[in-house]
Amino acid sequence: MQKIIDRFVKYVTVDTQSDPNNPDFPSTDKQWDLARSLVEELKEIGLEDVTIDDNCYVMATLPSNVDFKVPILGFIAHIDTSPDYTGKNVKPQFHPNYNGEDIVLNKEENIVLSPSYFDDLLLYKGKTLITTDGTTLLGADDKAGITEIVSAMEHLINHPEIKHGKIRIGFTPDEEVGKGAHLFDVEKFGADWAYTMDGSQVGELEYENFNAAGAKVIINGTIVHPGYAKGKMVNSMLIASDFMAALPKNEIPESTEGYEGFYHLHSMNGEVEKTELEYIIRDHDIQLFEERKIVFQKVADELNEKLGRNLVKVEMKDQYFNMKEKIEPVMHIVDIAEEAMKQLGITPLIKAIRGGTDGSQLSYKGLPCPNIFAGGHNFHGRYEYVAVESMQLATDVIVKIAEITTERAK
Repeated sequence: MQKIIDRFVKYVTVDTQSDPNNPDFPSTDKQWDLARSLVEELKEIGLEDVTIDDNCYVMATLPSNVDFKVPILGFIAHIDTSPDYTGKNVKPQFHPNYNGEDIVLNKEENIVLSPSYFDDLLLYKGKTLITTDGTTLLGADDKAGITEIVSAMEHLINHPEIKHGKIRIGFTPDEEVGKGAHLFDVEKFGADWAYTMDGSQVGELEYENFNAAGAKVIINGTIVHPGYAKGKMVNSMLIASDFMAALPKNEIPESTEGYEGFYHLHSMNGEVEKTELEYIIRDHDIQLFEERKIVFQKVADELNEKLGRNLVKVEMKDQYFNMKEKIEPVMHIVDIAEEAMKQLGITPLIKAIRGGTDGSQLSYKGLPCPNIFAGGHNFHGRYEYVAVESMQLATDVIVKIAEITTERAK
């Protein structure tokens, strides 16, 4: 457990925040810092074929230790952290034997992580929690996943009595900005299937995710002196307000759960002359997803008609699709992960992801890739935390998947 702690702390204290506004790949140079460090670490623990390409993808191999053919497994996690909240100067705080009460993250700023609001905390009474200091995110998304994969590979190397086939591991940049799998070389990776270690609560096992689109709404206005504005000024911010109000008011992340889709306004910037709104559009059902995009465009069209001119412009782009379509034909890969959890005394929580992972795009590129828990909670903000014991369990699941896959191949 101490080795897991040390490894995790080493990773999260490297700032790898990605940038959605930079078209470069990776979107931030600082992601290279962790990637290059991982290359050296993977070589040190004894992995083979350790590579890092021009796009910051890290791959490595654990060779098979059996003399019969076993499907090649892959395990994948992402290097970057969310652009939504700073990942600079992360100072992890440790809370051994958590007692189920409030955790003061930052006394000076009165920032408190409380189970009265984040009730999942109560799942981890008696565990060792790692939290932020209230001023940054933690980076368990997805440095917990990296920790678990590296730790599992080291365990298998140190315990050759555990039989396994060839295992490929991969670490990707820019997952948080939707580009993590764009340049991933599936053929080079060479796995029959893989698992992303990028889920949350212990037991999560996911092979469904949102269909996703990003949308930018650009609203143009006309600026004149307010004292002479009658009949001349067009305030783009007021039109933006009308746009927001025209969307279904309860179809937002705060009011939806399970398979329910939403429209999420995540950024806005405006002045009288020009306002920009940035949305993400999500739904698990592909038909409902397409209907959502139609509704979104219709709001803009109706506003333009009302205004008598085309002041509202929508730019919309699909981001990824529900991997269920690609996983269902090979459901045995989900069954193996489920069985691994059961053998370890973990209750599998098979559910749909209310988001996306590299696995969704990789599945459409020919690498079926369900998602497994990494253990963290409250991603992308100051209230993020992870239990050390959860990372240990996820590490054990990786090892057990390798064992079960080998046993079934005999």
